[in-house]
Amino acid sequence: MTTLHETWAPTATGVLRLPSGRLVRGRGLRKPLPEGPVPSFALHLLGHEPPAPDWETRWLRWPDFRLPADRPAAAEALREVWERARTERVEVACGGGYGRTGTALACIAVLDGVPGGEAVAYVRAHYAARAVETPWQRRYVARFSG
Repeated sequence: MTTLHETWAPTATGVLRLPSGRLVRGRGLRKPLPEGPVPSFALHLLGHEPPAPDWETRWLRWPDFRLPADRPAAAEALREVWERARTERVEVACGGGYGRTGTALACIAVLDGVPGGEAVAYVRAHYAARAVETPWQRRYVARFSG
């Protein structure tokens, strides 16, 4: 069992601090792995299953610029990320690290108590200004209940 001290450093590259204090790292898989510790768990959001890294992962079929192929599975996976972020270094990643990753992070923020209508702005302010790229991704976040 990990402890809270095994989560991300709050100032590490790509780390989003949720209102509860939980930390989740977002990143693009096409970019080099950031310096520092590796995740203990990662959720990969891609249209095809990626090669497995050296840490525990879960793959969610989520084509670029679209929404998750299986919405109930997506809600379950996002809840798992939120729960594990309390004590583990968790990461959410897609190809570029903005659209699908930003959408997922905004949904995780909803799970953490941010109202759905404010979650995109929250993630854009605290993770990346380019997060959540399409109107349907914004609508998905606004309607997300987990």
